Amino acid sequence: MSESDSFTGTRQATGKHAIDTQALTAWLEANLPGFQGPIHVEMFKGGQSNPTYKISTPKGSYVMRSKPGPVAQLLPSAHAIEREYAVMRGLAGTAVPVPNMLCLCEDESIIGRAFYLMEYIEGRVLWDPSLPDMTPEQRGSIYDEMNRVVSALHTVDFAQRGLSDYGKPGNYFERQIGRWSRQYVASVTKPISEMDHLIEWLPRNIPDMARDDRMMAIVHGDFRLDNLMFDMQAPKVIAVLDWELSTLGHPLADFSYHCMAWHIPYGMFRGIGGLNLPALGIPAEQEYIQRYCERTGLARPDQLLEDWNFYMAYNMFRIAAILQGIAKRAQEGIASSEEAERSGAGARPLAELAWSFAQR
Repeated sequence: MSESDSFTGTRQATGKHAIDTQALTAWLEANLPGFQGPIHVEMFKGGQSNPTYKISTPKGSYVMRSKPGPVAQLLPSAHAIEREYAVMRGLAGTAVPVPNMLCLCEDESIIGRAFYLMEYIEGRVLWDPSLPDMTPEQRGSIYDEMNRVVSALHTVDFAQRGLSDYGKPGNYFERQIGRWSRQYVASVTKPISEMDHLIEWLPRNIPDMARDDRMMAIVHGDFRLDNLMFDMQAPKVIAVLDWELSTLGHPLADFSYHCMAWHIPYGMFRGIGGLNLPALGIPAEQEYIQRYCERTGLARPDQLLEDWNFYMAYNMFRIAAILQGIAKRAQEGIASSEEAERSGAGARPLAELAWSFAQR
């Protein structure tokens, strides 16, 4: 079975991910206009954090996102599905494509966890960043479309969209480093010395541009190829998914996170490092940065590249902390994906790579 097969499609929702369909149906019939049961519930294979379900009815289908099951011991500030709902509702009608939000239930007594429903969209999720079976021209178009969408996100007037209170102002990198340091410490299964080094090094090495609080935007927090849904035929993003880590923050943190793929070896956490990019038609990192700078006007490429080692170390540290959380949930048996244990094992090599950037 390929990695794509492991993440694509649906499976039966069992065990801690099972849903009380009678309670869910009753709530939806009372709160979602036009909704009519009976329902059939399946769980999407993809995703490691907030379980995602396909809700099928005789009249059509929906997608439901929820917090993990009621027995889950959640890390502080994690799994805030009400924030996902708010940001996607706020972005509706902008150049950032999102599904239509339908209803939000924060009453955990209904099915044992908070949840929301959104429209079901048919599209492609591309799990392999090398885009096999595509031509160089097709790959180039897919990567340029990713660049267009992340640039559009970082130039949205968030206040105009009713999202001015979606995050705390100022000191974004300091707060994020502190947050992920705490999350890592709270989810350690086996100590990683490089994470301890990074927890000390990162706060002391934040560059000036990263401290510029005037550069504030909606940041997705996990913007990468497989969190985008593309049109079935065209190289066009029809939905940006998985907004759990989104907030108001520094756009260069978000963009440099997206660019980690160029530095992570192919086969490890969606990396494209080591591939023959010109032959594949995938843009070189500097070309990709140039396009982003032209589209957003936020900085010059040379300004970004001057501090690029810090941004890479920071983002790899951050994702290592996230993967450590997945490892912890896998150990406790509450991770939402059957692939969680394998994904969690990526924390150590990413921490080692992050520390190597910090030492350059």
